[in-house]
Amino acid sequence: MEGKLLSVDTFYAEVAMESVKRGVHVINDVSGGQLDPAILKVVAELGVPYVTMHMRGDPSTMQSEQNLQYGDICKEIASELYTRVREAELSGIPLWRIVLDPGIGFSKKSGQNLEVIMGLESIRNEMCKMNIGASHVPILLGPSRKRFLGEICSRANPVDRDVATVAAVTAGILNGANMVRVHNVGYGVDAAKVCDALRRVRS
Repeated sequence: MEGKLLSVDTFYAEVAMESVKRGVHVINDVSGGQLDPAILKVVAELGVPYVTMHMRGDPSTMQSEQNLQYGDICKEIASELYTRVREAELSGIPLWRIVLDPGIGFSKKSGQNLEVIMGLESIRNEMCKMNIGASHVPILLGPSRKRFLGEICSRANPVDRDVATVAAVTAGILNGANMVRVHNVGYGVDAAKVCDALRRVRS
């Protein structure tokens, strides 16, 4: 693992603290500081990058009917993520250390996940209306092997969803994702390289 960056998924301040002490470089908080607000101050003091993700409720309630209600999903995700960004900034985490994750599979139905992937540029544009700086924060997309891909492709086993993941990652990058989280790194790297080449041609 020499030369690699380690990330820990947690919404607990204590876990974040102990993880960084043991060599972790990035904290990925699926709650964006909502489930343990102390994590924001801890991350600020630790001085590490902070991934703040969009989720409504908590892991046990995020797929409730109430939390799946959206009007304009991209606009609402942008607004709710911006609230998380502002809380992080007020806690001492500078904007340049924040990464945004729109939360694929969290508080979203299958079709809504597709809307988010195809609407990343819209999310960024909505952010720009609230804060120009926040609109330039990197977007991390994590569709890898998720259930909605299995539903679309009739793949019950998550391991069989790598090809579908490549398709989702490709769409995400071409629509504005700056980073992707995948299980099959080789496939993910190749997809990202092709997308980068395509973007260079388009520009």
